[in-house]
Amino acid sequence: MNKLILTSSLLFFQTLFSPLSHAALFDDTEARKKIWDLQSQMQTQNEATQATLKVLDQRITAIEAVVKGPGLADMQNQIEQLKQEVARLKGEQELDSHNIDTTQQRQKDLYTDTDARLRKIEEATTAASVAAQTATAAPTVGADTQALEAADVLSQGAKHKEAFEAYDKFLKDFPNSSIVSDAQYGLGYSQFALKNYKAAIATQQKLLEVHPDSAKAPDAMLNMANSQIQLAQVNNAKKTLRDLISKYPSSAVIPSAQKRLKALEAIK
Repeated sequence: MNKLILTSSLLFFQTLFSPLSHAALFDDTEARKKIWDLQSQMQTQNEATQATLKVLDQRITAIEAVVKGPGLADMQNQIEQLKQEVARLKGEQELDSHNIDTTQQRQKDLYTDTDARLRKIEEATTAASVAAQTATAAPTVGADTQALEAADVLSQGAKHKEAFEAYDKFLKDFPNSSIVSDAQYGLGYSQFALKNYKAAIATQQKLLEVHPDSAKAPDAMLNMANSQIQLAQVNNAKKTLRDLISKYPSSAVIPSAQKRLKALEAIK
C-alpha cells in the first residue's frame, strides 16, 4: 500500500514539474548560443583591430625609417642648394639689369653729345648758305622772297617759334611760289628746333615727295635723320643718311651726313 502511494506520488510530481524542466533546458541553450555568438563577434572585431594596428605599426616604422635615414637629410641639402642657386641667379639678374641701364644711359648721352656737336656744324653751314644766297640775290625781290628772308632771319636768331609761324604763313600766302620748298624746309627745321621731331619728319618727307628736285632736298633728308636720332630711331636714321649720300653725293651737306653716319655706326 505504501509502495503504491509512493509510486503514485512520484508520477504526480514528474507530471507536475516536467514542463518546467524542459523550459529551463531550452532557456539555457539559447543563452549559451547568444554568448557564443557574442564571443564570435568579439573575436572577429579583435582580429580586425589587431590587423589595423599591425598596418599602422608598419606605417609608423616606415616613417621613422625615412625620418631617421639619410633620405630626408639629402632632400633638405638639395633644397638648401636650390635656395642658394636661386639667390645667386637673382643677384646675377640684378647685376645684368644694372649693366643694361648703364649702357642705355651711355648710349643716350652719346647720342645727345653727337647731336649737339653736329648741330652746331649744320647751323653754321646753313647760316653760311643763307648768307651766300642773300648776297647774290637780285636787288629787286618779290613779296614771297621778302617773307622767306624774314622767316630765315628769325630762324638764324634762334627765334624758332616765331620762325615756325612765319614759314607757316608763307606756305599759306604763297602756295605756288617758286621758293615754296625753301619755306617747307624752314618749317621742318623750326619744328625740329622746337623738339617736335615727328612733325619735322612729316614736313621734310612732304618736301621730298612734292619737290624731289629741290635744292633743299638734301637738307631735308639730313634734318629727317636728325629727328629720327632724337626719337632713338637709329636704324631709320642710318638708312636716311645712306640714301642722302647715295642720291646727292655732291651736296654741301654730305660731309655732315658722313660724319653723322660714321658716329652712328660706331655705336653698338
